[in-house]
Amino acid sequence: MTDSKTNDQRKAELLSKQVEHIDIRSFDARPIIDAMGKMSFTSRDLARATDIYNQMLADPKCTIFLVIAGSTSAGGCMDAYAELLRSNMIDGVVATGASIVDMDFFEGLGHKHYQALEVPDDMTLRSLYIDRIYDTYIDEEQLQDCDNTIYKIAESLNPGGYSSRAFIREMGRYLSEHGKKENSLVKLAYEHDVPIFCPAFVDSSAGFGLVKHQVERIRDKKPYVMLDAAADFRELTDIKIKAGTTGLLMIGGGVPKNFVQDTVVCAEVLGHEDIEMHKYAVQITVADVRDGACSSSTLKEAASWGKVDTALEQMVYAEAGSVLPLLASDAWHRGFWKNREPRAWSKLFD
Repeated sequence: MTDSKTNDQRKAELLSKQVEHIDIRSFDARPIIDAMGKMSFTSRDLARATDIYNQMLADPKCTIFLVIAGSTSAGGCMDAYAELLRSNMIDGVVATGASIVDMDFFEGLGHKHYQALEVPDDMTLRSLYIDRIYDTYIDEEQLQDCDNTIYKIAESLNPGGYSSRAFIREMGRYLSEHGKKENSLVKLAYEHDVPIFCPAFVDSSAGFGLVKHQVERIRDKKPYVMLDAAADFRELTDIKIKAGTTGLLMIGGGVPKNFVQDTVVCAEVLGHEDIEMHKYAVQITVADVRDGACSSSTLKEAASWGKVDTALEQMVYAEAGSVLPLLASDAWHRGFWKNREPRAWSKLFD
């Protein structure tokens, strides 16, 4: 058996190299994107996707949603997403709970993600309380601090139903008062009135904290905080109805992709027959449509459901961490965001 000191030393060795998040302002990707536009295959797809995103930014009527699934936040894109929000290049976020809670909020509390310098047996990692995301590590003990902070936030709120947007806003408020990272997407969203929706919110550290809150409240025969999934859909659809023209910048797929696209159909169900399909759409993914992995549809296919227009859409089949920084840097340096009016859609629910 190894002693605790040996375990601590081994853990420190494995968690010795922090992931450094890319700064899209530090390099100008415009020449690269321009050159890619003269190439073929995925390079040309990325150049066209970047052009479509720039068109979203240049369109004064367009509300832009950043849609995130997968682990790009943990892998080094966290500051890129934060910069898009800070620079008024997105107006709303729809994401997985893991992206928002286990990754962004987690770092907002002062914790870090680490590069795996080696990948030992995963049971060894388990014995050291290290969680693995491909070649990235998280300290499970730090992640439990995230769970417990969610619990504390729930305990501070009045009992009742909350959309994920409303609860995440309280998380942003907490980070604004107690956080340890300026570049937190959750914190910046709170400060800039940008709503964040997580349609599968409890599939994350938020779930552990909220379950603990509810179990203790039920034990003490007290009312508790609940997540209202229908309120999520209603609120996001309300934004779509009032926004009119919309664009989607989608990283990955899954529930966030379908959720934001379905707002068009939901608006029609509510009697808004003149609702616009999402005018612009970009999706960066490695998923294939043939086995249903690409949320079972390309963007063109989504047009058959009345969700996405086909004139200004582009699929980019690439690992997002390798191409998103180029797209975002190009758009930041072209500067169309400088003339955009902030939407502040969170104020809609005050």
